[in-house]
Amino acid sequence: MNPIVQRLGRPAHAASRTERLIHANLPRVYRMLGKGWFARAAVEFLAFGIKQAYACIYGGLLLALILGTRFLYPDDAALTRYDFLFLSAVGIQIWLLAAKLETLDEAKVIIIFHIVGTAMEVFKTAAGSWVYPEESLFRIGGVPLFTGFMYAAVGSYLARVSRIFDFGYTRYPPLWATWLFAAAIYVNFFSHHYIIDLRIGLFALLFLLYGRTWVHYSVYRYRHRMPLVLGFFLVGLFIWLAENIGTFANAWRYPGQEHGWQLVSLAKLNAWVLLMIISFVLVTLISPPESEADRQKKKA
Repeated sequence: MNPIVQRLGRPAHAASRTERLIHANLPRVYRMLGKGWFARAAVEFLAFGIKQAYACIYGGLLLALILGTRFLYPDDAALTRYDFLFLSAVGIQIWLLAAKLETLDEAKVIIIFHIVGTAMEVFKTAAGSWVYPEESLFRIGGVPLFTGFMYAAVGSYLARVSRIFDFGYTRYPPLWATWLFAAAIYVNFFSHHYIIDLRIGLFALLFLLYGRTWVHYSVYRYRHRMPLVLGFFLVGLFIWLAENIGTFANAWRYPGQEHGWQLVSLAKLNAWVLLMIISFVLVTLISPPESEADRQKKKA
């Protein structure tokens, strides 16, 4: 049997009504495509895309609002665009909890990452790393409060995707080491303004800690695996793409974008990978990583 793809005896566990609805309709798609390897691969790919979109619902809605208000929000509105985004983000969070699309434990971690992100935003804007060009009432210093929800969206995605895809791990590093690593990443975001940037060393530690770790995940009928470090970089890449949409929508600006939009430097991808790892480690506080061997024993 292919060690990368393992056949499941039944569809992966669906924890919510939406997930059960996804799994209930996938067999119909399979029958429409006919039998054979192509039909199996197509349904698996479709299930992966739908589940990923479902996991991204918080960030996707917030990004759509950021982009939509860039062109449609009236300039003379009594409520500023940033304040509208803030109140909308609060509304999305309340809706996710009320609709049971997000658990209370997941919301707690998201709030922590919201606070962590806002604190960094206040420092970074004061240091001139980026600016928010529009006015707002709900703000701390130069930081409109909707920005914390952009970090919360990353935390929401990571918390939900680990549950939806039923993650299991092999060779996961000791939890205490990952906590210290996340703390070092966060400190470096501040300290590199005053001392040498330790980012290269942090990436060396990333490969040292997680280089041998594999994440196992269920899509529909099959169990897959991939190197966890590759997963980190793929998530970081999508966040970088979302950041380009955000700057295109003039939600914030980097130096060099004062006179018109331009692509965000690929160097920011490294920063997003490291910042995303902080969120990933925070998620392990409510959902400790389970070894794939233990998970298989429970399923047996």
